[in-house]
Amino acid sequence: MITQTKETQAGMTPSSALNMLKEGNQRFVDNKQGSRALLEQVAQTSTGQYPFATVLSCIDSRVPAEMVFDQGIGDIFSARVAGNIVNGDLLGSMEFACKLAGTKLIVVLGHTACGAVKGACDHAELGNLTGLLNKIQPAVNAVSSPEDPAERTSKNLDFVNTVAEKNVELTMADIRNQSPVLKEMEDNGEIAIIGAMYDIASGGVTFYES
Repeated sequence: MITQTKETQAGMTPSSALNMLKEGNQRFVDNKQGSRALLEQVAQTSTGQYPFATVLSCIDSRVPAEMVFDQGIGDIFSARVAGNIVNGDLLGSMEFACKLAGTKLIVVLGHTACGAVKGACDHAELGNLTGLLNKIQPAVNAVSSPEDPAERTSKNLDFVNTVAEKNVELTMADIRNQSPVLKEMEDNGEIAIIGAMYDIASGGVTFYES
């Protein structure tokens, strides 16, 4: 597999960047990952980096973005935080990645059985985690079914996964609403902002492109 260069990055579009991730995930699911000389990529990227995508994902140890998309060193910016939410620091990081470093795509990647989402569903409180989970609460509130409070907890995995999907959607909206830089780039067709869900049981990623 090639290491991204200034020329290959410049030749990519948001659509081709998305296809690269789709193809990489299919290789991952099929257990046919590309052959890479990682130490060679270390040397090749020592004087510069030209990633084609930025992935905002959860810190969950089962969802390493480079692995699930079968990407190597220098291919993607990986921003990770519990519950794949955004704040000013993450928005600034993504603005750097897209406006200054040239990535063509932002993917907000949620996943099934997310522990942070479970915590938000259960209204958990623990130190600084409390404030983070509060950022997921709007997604919990936005999912109207089931109505029975007893069914709106982490024990109901269908509810948890529906909230996780809604959380991806709301995070995408937060990026557009809170970052005029990224919103303008998307409106101009320079980048795309899309959502996706990773299935921890299959390894497959479903993209939400509408």
